Order: sequence, then C-alpha cells, then structure tokens
Amino acid sequence: MGVKPHRLTIVGDVGVDLIMGPISGWPQPGTEVLMEQSELRAGGSAGNAALAAAYLGERALLISAVGNDDMGAWLRNQFSGTDSALAMSDAPTTLTAGVIHDGGERSFFTTRGHLEHLTYELVRERLPAAPAPGSIALLSGVFLTPVLRERYPRLIADLAALGYQVALDTNWPPQGWSAGPRAEVGGWIARCDHVLLNDLEVRSLADVEQLDEAILRVQRMLKPGAALVVKNGARGAIGAAGGERCECAAPRATIFDTVGAGDSFNAGYLLARLNGAGLAAAVSAGCEAAAEIISRFPRRGLRRAPEPALERA
Repeated sequence: MGVKPHRLTIVGDVGVDLIMGPISGWPQPGTEVLMEQSELRAGGSAGNAALAAAYLGERALLISAVGNDDMGAWLRNQFSGTDSALAMSDAPTTLTAGVIHDGGERSFFTTRGHLEHLTYELVRERLPAAPAPGSIALLSGVFLTPVLRERYPRLIADLAALGYQVALDTNWPPQGWSAGPRAEVGGWIARCDHVLLNDLEVRSLADVEQLDEAILRVQRMLKPGAALVVKNGARGAIGAAGGERCECAAPRATIFDTVGAGDSFNAGYLLARLNGAGLAAAVSAGCEAAAEIISRFPRRGLRRAPEPALERA
C-alpha cells in the first residue's frame, strides 16, 4: 500500500509554549508566585492544529520553521506525529509563556524569534500541488509571521492555483484591530473558502459589538459559497455559509487549560470537511475535537509517526 496523501496542509507559526497556572489576580513586580500546574510543549497555532490532526488520525503536512538553538531541536522532535517541512532559521526559537487565570482567562507573553524569519520563499518551495481534489490548506498565525504576512495575497493565490481550498485563521493582531488590519484581512478572506475566527475577532473585524450583525457583515466580505465559522469558547461555535446557519454547543468537559482550543477545533472541522461533512456536521466535529484535546492535561500521548527531516533555510 502507498502512503496516504496529505489532504490537509498547514502553513504558519510553530513555537515553544510554557503553560502555567492558575493564578488569582496579577502579582506585584518583584514578587514570586507558586503555581500548581505547568507543561512545556510544542505550540503555535499551526503547530497545535497539526498535532490535533495527528491525534485525530490524519497525517497533515506542516510547513514552518524552528530556531537554531537547543529549543529549536527540542521543538522539532515534538512534531514526530506529523509530516513536517520545518526549516531551521538562524534565529532563536520563538517562546510563549501562557499564564492561566482563575476562571479560565489567559495571558500570553511571546518573544520575537524565528517566526519573524519565516518567508514566502521558504514556504513556497516546500508547498506541493494539491494531492487530490478538495484538498485544504490552512493558513494560521498570520500576525506572528510578519515577513510572510507581507506576501499573503500572493500565497493565497498560489494555493488556489495549486488546487487547494484555502482556510484562514488570523488570530489576534498584536497592534489591535485598527482600520489597517481590518482592510488587510478583508482582502484575504474575500479569496478564502473557510474563514475560522473567534467571536471577538469577528466582532473586531466587522467593527460592531453585536455578534449576529458582525457575522452578517463578515459574510458579505466572503466569496460565494465560502463558510464563516465563529468559535465561541465554552458556548460552542456558529457556522454560516450562504443562507445556511448552524450552531453547536460545546461538549461538557472539565478543562484547566484552553490554550490551543481554537486550533484543535480547526483540525476537527477541516478534517470533517475533507471527509465530506456538511457545515453543521463539520462544526460539531470541530467542537468535539477541541473538547477532547483540551480536556487533557498534560497533553502527552499524541499519536506518533517517524521523525521528520530538518531543513536549513
């Protein structure tokens, strides 16, 4: 039997996450706080989605980079459950410290590092033609890859020309949703097939507080037939495409750490779409995948595959 082709390709950010918590309130400068739980693990929106796909039984192709240091070597090894084209950038590995607050809210501190060296050329030379009709390419972590971001219109056009449906999860812009990022993202999503945002991102992109109105405004930015999926945290998710709209409640789960929930949702939703599911069934699959994966702490024991080769940019 031949190797099963990658129907899902993921392009974007990969980094090291240190997740700790919980804390109540924010500490005074110069003090020390003891926390009950912690885990060092592979992260980044694209990385989380690739690991979630592996956990769900699908080999996704992950295109990204790691830093040229000990943490980069460690990070590379965490993706042995995926098929990866991970270039080595001559820069320190990007690190994120995630602090979990009582009640589930999170604060993130992310260093500048190798992700600022992820280029269009690096991605393009590793990007194969779609292996089958209906294959999907997920673009994720846009605002943490600023050099690649400059070429996003070209990359989206390339993906379509190579035969992919294009899925996009922008994540939150560090500079906030001013007029510039709104216009920029609006240009991208007009050419995508699946737009996967959380409720705050949708309201910010639409520049309106009321979620239903925001969904309608963002839908008007999309091309005909494209799907908008709104991830709504513990409330579940909403899907909208054309005249169809569906809502899915999140499964009940005991969860300490919601980091990567949206990325796990993306994997579940897109894999369901690849398997022929309609909008409502795919949204439900996304909710189930997110709940199943983030209810694990620590998140060890993901399905493993042979270690990927490391390339130098």
